[in-house]
Amino acid sequence: MYHHKIAIVGSTGLVGRTVLKVLEETSLPHCTYTLFSSAKSAGTKVTFMGTTYVICKLTEDSFHEHFDYAIFCAGGTVSKKYAPIAATNGCTVIDNSSVFRMDPNVPLVVPEVNPEKIKDQKGIIANPNCSTIQAVVPLKPLEDTYGIKRIVYSTYQAVSGAGRAGILDLENGREGNEPKKFPYSIVDNCLPHIDVFLPNGYTKEEMKMINETRKILAKPNLPITATAVRVPIKNCHGESINVELEKDFDLYDIKQLLQNSPGILVVDDPDKNYYPLATKAEGTDDVYVGRIRRDESVPNGLNLWVVADNLRKGAASNAVQILAKCLELEK
Repeated sequence: MYHHKIAIVGSTGLVGRTVLKVLEETSLPHCTYTLFSSAKSAGTKVTFMGTTYVICKLTEDSFHEHFDYAIFCAGGTVSKKYAPIAATNGCTVIDNSSVFRMDPNVPLVVPEVNPEKIKDQKGIIANPNCSTIQAVVPLKPLEDTYGIKRIVYSTYQAVSGAGRAGILDLENGREGNEPKKFPYSIVDNCLPHIDVFLPNGYTKEEMKMINETRKILAKPNLPITATAVRVPIKNCHGESINVELEKDFDLYDIKQLLQNSPGILVVDDPDKNYYPLATKAEGTDDVYVGRIRRDESVPNGLNLWVVADNLRKGAASNAVQILAKCLELEK
């Protein structure tokens, strides 16, 4: 039986550790793993799959040893340098950074939405932005059934989306310490500022959502606008998604469509205060959808409230699901 050799790059970071956790839960058959990190963490030991692993230092020679697949979770600088080296050596890279997402030669994949794009890969598959992933899971069935005319995103994003430094700003800020990651204290604040501001007045995060949604839904001219906001919770992003559909709809049909679509859990009963919550989504891979209601200000308008664990479905779990789909396609 052929064993797939898999590298995890950035295995000691927030997303990397979550990848290891998801891999333990998923238990992909016939896979052996090598864990890489920067020089700073190399040599440390982690328990994974019931075995103690020593973290290896990532170097330009690391991929001279053959790997079938690599999941990169070490940020854009590392991906830009090492992902092409891995791909050149016959390894298929699943990359969590933003470096390759808009490259026309790199598929941008959410397995519930566009798994067929995996076959187009030329050595690198991009994992979308966390806030984009959870949005397109419910948008895809709406696009397929009714057609989407326009999208308005408003996000409520957890501090873990900014890595360990974001979590520390929240924890330390509660003790009265000054922020190090964010420009202002995230305690008692909502910051309408994720990533850097661009000349058009949008942040990079907002433009990522706009451009990535267009690419994943294969609608390059789809009108989309976004406001991305960091909120003082540790984990799980919330999103208010306003959609104008091309066709009229019945709300019951919309709820049934979403409930029967892969990766979605509809949580929607206002009479019982039943709607998606971060505390329920945490630690799971579902995309929770609720507050499903008509936008009565426009024809065929629809409002959704969407919550998902940004470290899992928004990053690690989506990458592992891509890996599982790659292995499946080999059969």
